[in-house]
Amino acid sequence: MSAPDVIGDGRAEEHPLPLVVIPCYNEAKRLDLAGLRTLTRSGRLRLLFVNDGSTDGTGRLLATLERSSSIVEVVNLPRNVGKAEAVRLGLVRGVELEAPIVGYYDADLATPPCELLRLLDRLEMTPHLSVVTAARVALLGRNIVRRATRHYLGRVFATGAALVLRLPVYDTQCGAKFFRVTPAFVAATARPFRSSWSFDVELIGRLLRGTDSAGPVPVSAFEEVPLLEWHHVPGSKLSVAAMIRAFLDLLVLEVQLNRRRRR
Repeated sequence: MSAPDVIGDGRAEEHPLPLVVIPCYNEAKRLDLAGLRTLTRSGRLRLLFVNDGSTDGTGRLLATLERSSSIVEVVNLPRNVGKAEAVRLGLVRGVELEAPIVGYYDADLATPPCELLRLLDRLEMTPHLSVVTAARVALLGRNIVRRATRHYLGRVFATGAALVLRLPVYDTQCGAKFFRVTPAFVAATARPFRSSWSFDVELIGRLLRGTDSAGPVPVSAFEEVPLLEWHHVPGSKLSVAAMIRAFLDLLVLEVQLNRRRRR
């Protein structure tokens, strides 16, 4: 019998840990190393950073973090391929590592680490769920801090996404999601996404509609969890042009999903 692996806090790992993908492109000034170390010290999940061809000091910071913990891995891409493909490559790597649950998480930690772990708890403790996503809902008793323009544009986009998916989803674009690794998930991430900025919607659509090699995931296996806390972090790379492209991508996704429905 092989010896169990040792995770960051010295405890033995008898089974593969869940894994979260953190895409990074020129994030040297925004990486919250203290927050990331909170996740590594928790021993709850592996951190897979995908350095998407960064040209600043991101690679050096990630290398330091990787050396500090046995549950941190860094994949350095030779050139910038965009967030969608960086995330997909990371998810595929998580499947290769036999993680039972994989997810992705924005490098700016706008969703606090404690909230990310709360999402993981929900998926781990609820066997019938396959997908758990965060939702930024400004309810009483919550601390959700967003710029007004981004909030209202986000609401318009979310309405469009819900119509395309035919799913009452509130917030497809929050950068904190977890997925149970199933044949449907493996098939849904097997090929690159068409959309760069709307890939979250495309992934959910693939899971909902199924693929040629795997059946669909039922709506009852999806759940949105309203966050208790979320803070806008300056320096977002989402430009006006990118927002326009994201809306156009929704129209293309509508055509693709309709074609799949007919098939």
